[in-house]
Amino acid sequence: MPIQEITPADVAQWLTDGAIFIDVREEHERASGQATGARGVAKADLLASPAHYVPQQDAAVVLICQKGGRSLDAARALEAAGYSRLASVAGGTSRWQEEGRPLVRPELPADAMDFNERYSRHLLLPEVGVEGQRRLERSRVLMIGAGGLGSPAAFYLAAAGVGHLRLADDDVVDRSNLQRQILHTEARIGEPKVASAQATLGALNPRTQVEALQARATAGNVERLLEGVDVVLDGADNFPVRYLLNDACVKLGIPLVYGAVQRFEGQVSVFDAGRHRGELPCYRCLFPEPPPPEFAPNCAEAGVLGVLPGVIGLLQATEVVKLLLGVGDSLAGRLLQFDALSMRFRETRLRHDPDCPVCAAGTPFPGYIDYAAFCRAG
Repeated sequence: MPIQEITPADVAQWLTDGAIFIDVREEHERASGQATGARGVAKADLLASPAHYVPQQDAAVVLICQKGGRSLDAARALEAAGYSRLASVAGGTSRWQEEGRPLVRPELPADAMDFNERYSRHLLLPEVGVEGQRRLERSRVLMIGAGGLGSPAAFYLAAAGVGHLRLADDDVVDRSNLQRQILHTEARIGEPKVASAQATLGALNPRTQVEALQARATAGNVERLLEGVDVVLDGADNFPVRYLLNDACVKLGIPLVYGAVQRFEGQVSVFDAGRHRGELPCYRCLFPEPPPPEFAPNCAEAGVLGVLPGVIGLLQATEVVKLLLGVGDSLAGRLLQFDALSMRFRETRLRHDPDCPVCAAGTPFPGYIDYAAFCRAG
């Protein structure tokens, strides 16, 4: 008998005749409700061991998914495996629900329900799925700076489900920050930025552990700050810290997601030379020497469009998530520049400097230097 596409109304008769009713969606999809009478078995599990779930090949089987496509595919695969009495519910659970037919919610532990509901849109992505989301939950990210770049990046990394965010910043909230540093509020003026960030992010996603360190990155503490992390996000606003982070990340083999903003322009890249010596550039390959201070004023001196750090910080967060999941092409070896006034992006290829004193292949780590003096000399 060929595969039939039946309506939700037809299911009752099939069940009366003894059919086995199977919902082939993933567990996280079924968590929001599945057709009453259906047994939840993910499509991959069903097709991997059909005899376990349907021992008799002449048994009547009704399959349902979200829209009807996966259940029809599963029915065709079962037909190829020798099953003969198969039906797929056209329109799937969506149509079932639209017609007001009863749904049941599977009994799951509270933590599993929270996970499935909170990350439901991630779990639908094949590039993420349950395995990828669990990988994000096991990940640890160091964020230097809880200001303009760190604010949007931290929001989205916490929302995405990064398990551990270590925030390092020695500053306190000032009213002038509020135009762009969206982690903070008027009521928190004078509080440490990391404490303010911890409160905000904890309210957004209690599954993310936020480690607040009121400290400035220095040569003396940088390796402690980087201990155990998978990725570093640079939200610093000064050259000494950028060079310090670069050198430490090269030494320890940790990818560094770089961002910078000024006035109406910003830029972002990924420096992963520590894991790819002699192949990919580091920050020093791009900037062998810092520019003179008069050519590189900070935001307090030159100003910055309030929304600009949001754009760049979100690009940085995107790169962090991609690195943690191991998907897509990172910005390693590329510098992405953004001009907000013209609303244009420009990409520049970056080359590894074979004479770089920090990341050249075979070059021993030269040690940390007086970065403030180095940048003043530049």
